[in-house]
Order: sequence, then structure tokens, then C-alpha cells
Amino acid sequence: MSSDDLLRAALLLLAGVGSGIVGYAAGLASLVSFPVLLALGVPPLTANVTNSVALTGVTLGGVAAARPELVGQRRRILTFGGLAVVGGAAGALLLLRLPPGVFERVVPWLVAFGSLVLLARPLLRRWHAGRLHERHPVVLVVVGAVTVYCGYFGAAAGVLLLATFGAVLSDPLARLAALRSVVVGAANTTAAVIFAVTGTVDWWAVPPLVVGAVIGSTLGPPLVRRLPETPLRIGVAVAGLALAAVLQARAG
Repeated sequence: MSSDDLLRAALLLLAGVGSGIVGYAAGLASLVSFPVLLALGVPPLTANVTNSVALTGVTLGGVAAARPELVGQRRRILTFGGLAVVGGAAGALLLLRLPPGVFERVVPWLVAFGSLVLLARPLLRRWHAGRLHERHPVVLVVVGAVTVYCGYFGAAAGVLLLATFGAVLSDPLARLAALRSVVVGAANTTAAVIFAVTGTVDWWAVPPLVVGAVIGSTLGPPLVRRLPETPLRIGVAVAGLALAAVLQARAG
């Protein structure tokens, strides 16, 4: 292995660690790893596919470390996880079949909307008290749509899901983050299997990203447990708005 190969592997390992921490805590894993793949010369579509496969590591580390937060959420996991498997498969097939850039102009607005919803969580909880519940058709449709997007591209899909869960469920943010990690992981893993079968993955980048993502996401749950909920919620929302601005600039 040449020195250039070692340097690229080290960069990808660091990107994986950053993606794992940011991905679990804020749902913005692709904010770190996707630009690094592009900077290393991987074409955008291949980078997106490779990133989806590699970020299964975020789920592996995050779910293993977040078991206390997942206790008592089995029904939610089965309901939303089932939606995520279908949505992730649909999103992956859309990515492989549709012309590039179909969703590029819509995605920044979705991310910005999700970030604003997260900011407004206390107001929304008071407004819809008794009107919406986790199995309401509207909630299921929204979660299903987000998981389709997760399979297609997925940048800030975690923010959108956290905003959805936060607007409907009264659980602490740490429990919602753990649930979101499982649902995103189900969609992402389903998409990754499809991408692996199609042969569109740049496999040289996957191992260091996966290892780094597992390490980083293992640190995520303890971090979320210790952070006060309101600053964490505001921080995630602000980061989501910043990403929406970046995506809008890139699309425009």
C-alpha cells in the first residue's frame, strides 16, 4: 500500500469517526463523510452510494451503545423499522433509475423545514396534544416518506425523523435519538444491500469509513445522555439549517 493510499485511509477513518458522532447526536452523518469522498475524487453518485453502505457503521455502534434508551420501544421499532425497510428499498431504486438531481432542489427545503420543526417542538407538542399519536396515518406517511429519502440520498434524514418523532412523542430527546438511529439504520442498510448487489459501490473506501463510524457512533449515546435537551435540540436544528443553506447553494 502506497503512502497516498495510507493517507486516504486515514482521512476516511477520521471522517467515519466524525460521521459517527455527528450522525448519532445530530442525524447529520453525511455532512462529514460525503464531502470527504467527493474531495478524494469519488464521483457524486458513487460517493452517495458508497456513503450509504459505509454509514451502516453508525447504526452498529449507535444501537449497541443506546440499548438503555431503546428499552420499551419494541413496538415503535417494529412499526417504523418496517416502514424504513420498504422506504429504504424504494429510495435506493429511485436513485439508480432516476436522472441525477431530481430531488436536489427539494432537499434543502425539506431539511430546513425539519430543522424549524425541531426548533418548534415545545409549541407543536402543546398544539397537537391529544390530536396526533405515533400510529396516526399522517405520522406513518411522513416517516415513510423520510425513509424513502434516506434510501435516495439521506443527508439530514436523521434531522427530519427526529423532528417528526419530537413533534409527536413526549419521550426525552435521548430516547428519540435512539429510535431515530434504528429507523435510519433500517432504511440505510436496506439501501446498502441493493447498492452492493448492483456493483455501484467504491469498496476501497468502505472499511475505514465503517470502522470510524462504529467508533464515533459508540461515543454518541453517552454524549446525548449528558447534554441538556434544549441546547442539543437547538444545536441540531441550527446545524440542519446550515446544511440546508449549503445544499441550496450547491443545487442553485
